[in-house]
Amino acid sequence: KRLPDKERQRLRKTLDRIKPKEHGLIVRTAAEDVTDEELQRDVARLLNQWEVIVDDSKKQGGPRLLNREPDLAVRLIREEFTKDFRGVVLDDNTLFEEVSGYMDAVTPALADRIEYYDTKSEGIDLFEKYHVYEQLQKALDKKVWLPSGGSLIIEHTEALTVIDVNTGKNVGSKSLEDTVFKNNLEAARETARQLRLRDIGGIIVIDFVDMENRKNRAEVVRVFREELALDKTRTQVYDIGDLGLVEMTRKRIGEGLLESVSTGCFTCESNGLLFDDTLFGHRQAIPGPSVSQVTNPK
Repeated sequence: KRLPDKERQRLRKTLDRIKPKEHGLIVRTAAEDVTDEELQRDVARLLNQWEVIVDDSKKQGGPRLLNREPDLAVRLIREEFTKDFRGVVLDDNTLFEEVSGYMDAVTPALADRIEYYDTKSEGIDLFEKYHVYEQLQKALDKKVWLPSGGSLIIEHTEALTVIDVNTGKNVGSKSLEDTVFKNNLEAARETARQLRLRDIGGIIVIDFVDMENRKNRAEVVRVFREELALDKTRTQVYDIGDLGLVEMTRKRIGEGLLESVSTGCFTCESNGLLFDDTLFGHRQAIPGPSVSQVTNPK
């Protein structure tokens, strides 16, 4: 994400004024719309942290750890949590105290949005209460429903990810072109959301439903690019081709959601298919749930 030029100029002027001598400053995009007072407080905190590290380094000789990155929860708060979020809920009291202390020091205005969830008193798991398990399952499902009854089918291959757009139950009430156009607009918005949610990277091909009207094609791509602009990960989108396909790339930073929570199936060797027993000769069952082994026929 690139900050607007006006905001970049404002931040540059502010940092030139508050930058300590013999030090440099790196500003992340999270500094957008942050007040000068908040920036100055953050610089003072970092400078104090650096002085503690320097003093500690002089007390003892020899290689040793002087400082390290905070835990994942604090890093996530630091990188992602802004005023756009309603709050953060934690069910670990120690972690809650750590995150609250960090917010008090860095962004006091948002400190009251950190909430502790007591599982024992509530009587229900935090993820169950906020339907996290349900949402995770939906995020891994290959089929995604659209508001008007259409759907997306998301398929992963070694080379690329294919997203097929279907009208499904969306029959519309006007012309076929109008129905398809509205369905594709919904698909464009939802596809951009799914790419972020599932962290899908690499080459991606979206098969929109065919549209005859060139203006409608251009509008679908425009809306798609507009939605992708919300994505912090770099993307490149090409116009719809004659076959109704949109080709794009999204920078692959790490494992996607699917890869991070799954492993290949040893029964079908990740093919997603179980073949007829008779195709490869006699199959001898191996003890275990739904597992079989191919052996040479006699």
